[in-house]
Amino acid sequence: MIKAAMLQCQPLKVGSSNMRTYALTGGASGIGAALAKALADQGHRIINVDIKDADIIADLSTPEGRQAAVAGVREMAPDGLDGLVPLAGVPGGGPPGTLITAVNFYGTVEFLEGLKDLLALKKGSVVLLCSNSGPMSSGEENLLHALLESNEEEALRIAKEEDDGMHYMVGKRALNYWMRRHCMAYAQMGIRMNAVAPGPVETPMTAPLLEDPVMAPVIESLLDATPLKRMGKPQEIAECILFLLGPQASYVCGSLLFIDGGFDSHSRTDHI
Repeated sequence: MIKAAMLQCQPLKVGSSNMRTYALTGGASGIGAALAKALADQGHRIINVDIKDADIIADLSTPEGRQAAVAGVREMAPDGLDGLVPLAGVPGGGPPGTLITAVNFYGTVEFLEGLKDLLALKKGSVVLLCSNSGPMSSGEENLLHALLESNEEEALRIAKEEDDGMHYMVGKRALNYWMRRHCMAYAQMGIRMNAVAPGPVETPMTAPLLEDPVMAPVIESLLDATPLKRMGKPQEIAECILFLLGPQASYVCGSLLFIDGGFDSHSRTDHI
């Protein structure tokens, strides 16, 4: 059982006028840890939300945990946020579909929605974590429609009953659709919102999959169809997120950036 949400808020240090404040989820490991380090190296302040080893300890699989996470960020950054990157997630191919759905989709959307006013104060940027596996799911999935209708009770019911192994992919497709449907409303508040879609990345979350007799062949087949013939590294994904967060991407809004070694272009050649 995942532990109940708790808060461990720490005061932010006062720095230079160039220092920005960013909130992350999932910053304790993998892509999140690489991004947190890159932002800290640039002299920025980071508020990390995670299930452990974070400024704010919260269980994003529950509404109460998401509310606690939002409250913790508000306490630490009352003057606003320059950016928000919700990266916390659960991998496919093992955990229950209900947990994947609750954390990956609702743990992202509800966290973001609860903090958009703080982002508006500083005209901040948002980068969501999708996946190049999203397009592999069907756009007609019942779960997809429930997610986009913001019906968590129905989505979790479907995720439990329709155990077809597609929960991760469907959730990432839904997250991309949600971003595109809401980028106008966020932009009108001064917030740029984009997303990245990595392929397989060398992280603690994916390591067990390489040992799994079912998932290992799946990943190998993905890499065989990847022009660059390798997994990505957390730092490579973090660098692209940094670009989308920063002023260099000031006219990029509502875009999904594939960071997958060319897999999407190769596998869906004529799709845009």
